[in-house]
Amino acid sequence: MKNITLLVMAAGMGSRYGGLKQLDAVGPGGETIIDYSVYDAIRAGFNKVVFIIRKDFEQEFTSQITDKYVGKIKVEFAFQDLNDLPDGFTCPKGREKPWGTGHAILTAVDLIHEPFVAINGDDFYGLESFKVIAKYYQSGQKTFSMVAFQLNKTLSEFGGVTRGLCTVKDGLLDTVIETGGLRKSDYGVSSDRNIQLDGNELVSMNVWGFMPDLFDYLQSMFVDFLEKEGNEMKSEYLIPSVVNDLIRSGQEKVHVLRSDAAWFGVTYKKDRTFVLGEIQKLIKTGVYPEKLFT
Repeated sequence: MKNITLLVMAAGMGSRYGGLKQLDAVGPGGETIIDYSVYDAIRAGFNKVVFIIRKDFEQEFTSQITDKYVGKIKVEFAFQDLNDLPDGFTCPKGREKPWGTGHAILTAVDLIHEPFVAINGDDFYGLESFKVIAKYYQSGQKTFSMVAFQLNKTLSEFGGVTRGLCTVKDGLLDTVIETGGLRKSDYGVSSDRNIQLDGNELVSMNVWGFMPDLFDYLQSMFVDFLEKEGNEMKSEYLIPSVVNDLIRSGQEKVHVLRSDAAWFGVTYKKDRTFVLGEIQKLIKTGVYPEKLFT
């Protein structure tokens, strides 16, 4: 069995949701969405999980989340900090927004030396998603990859969401464009980009498969980002943008994997009720036990 690591991005501020949504229970035994991701990753063959969190969040996160994983999977932490910048750069005074997913992943540079899969901490991806990408790397593949989902299966009933709209050619990712304000409309799906979508489009939900050489790209491209946008208060260094640039420059190819698993997430507080119901359905059909970690 080849080593493969799960990298969980859980340092977000949860501004729209109004709190640290990563700690909200969605399962009958007090399980969080993260618990379900880790449980599925273990079943799929992952043998290490690295959590990207804020340092001031560590004690609470450990006691409520990772203590239950002892003896089941190796756990490590990386810490995202606004002031963790390359030499010569400083955080603008008054900035509170994190630097984005590209910066988050970069914080794990000293912890990961094997194929790894980066995911959001507040999205439920389903066992199939972890199996398909784990199998890809366990078979010896050494290229980047992404698990794609169908757009209309990733929307919220309670407000607009941001997704990475993808185009695919010959099984490879051609473009991925972060698109905000996506919501159901009379003709399909509307967006901030004023383009018509029917809902069948493929989107990235931040299930990315990478090799460790990603970190070299992230380091050099983060410097470029800071030179251009480092003085802005809300600029973000986003992993889809990094991937898109690597594809456009011909430096990397990204294989697109498909998952038909049910995706759901907690973007808004009202989403939680829906998530609770979906988890219950999966328990009743035997996909998950009543209590994940015993």
